[in-house]
Amino acid sequence: MMKGQGHEFMEKTKYIFLDTTDQIQRLPQPPLAIPSYEKGRIIDLPNPETAKTSNISISDAINRRVSVRAYSKKSLSLAELSYVLWCTQGVKEVTTRPATQRTVPSAGARHCFEAYILVNNVEDLPPGLYRYLAIDHKLQEVNMDEDIAQKITKACLDQRFILNSAITMILTAVRYRMMWRYTERGYRYMHLDAGHVMQNLYLCAEAIDSGVCA
Repeated sequence: MMKGQGHEFMEKTKYIFLDTTDQIQRLPQPPLAIPSYEKGRIIDLPNPETAKTSNISISDAINRRVSVRAYSKKSLSLAELSYVLWCTQGVKEVTTRPATQRTVPSAGARHCFEAYILVNNVEDLPPGLYRYLAIDHKLQEVNMDEDIAQKITKACLDQRFILNSAITMILTAVRYRMMWRYTERGYRYMHLDAGHVMQNLYLCAEAIDSGVCA
């Protein structure tokens, strides 16, 4: 890796260096979400409001928030998983712009992330890799191989706590969804948006008495 690349990136993505955006050029806006896959069972999620949450205040949740890498063997309920997904990527409204209004902020309401969930220990849900269909608030099976958790752990630098977690959230970015409006500067906003998602993950985990490491 070349020394100074980070500084060079920040300099060259200043507004004075940016090209005219595809939005300004009136090119079509990319879809708000990737369509569901042709294969893979689609699973309805319970209403997130059915999850059993504590009455913790936002200030207490912020104060208690820490990174946790050692987890109990207690499973998450499907309602708790639904609650976590809604808190981190939930769609409150699809506007006529069109855009999605979600439970987390995003630069220009671009919301470029697609969320995948590695399930190890959730009640009434087989272990495997799932995709969260945010607009419909559903899950879709992606990879149900027995060794998928080991493969994802290896991809995450062999951090073994991934094997012991009830779930692991994986965010992928549809770059053009952000860059259509912001060109190369969109990479800055993708990193900021990931931070918004992870903070919501930490705070909602406090409400269901669970630990998180982002």
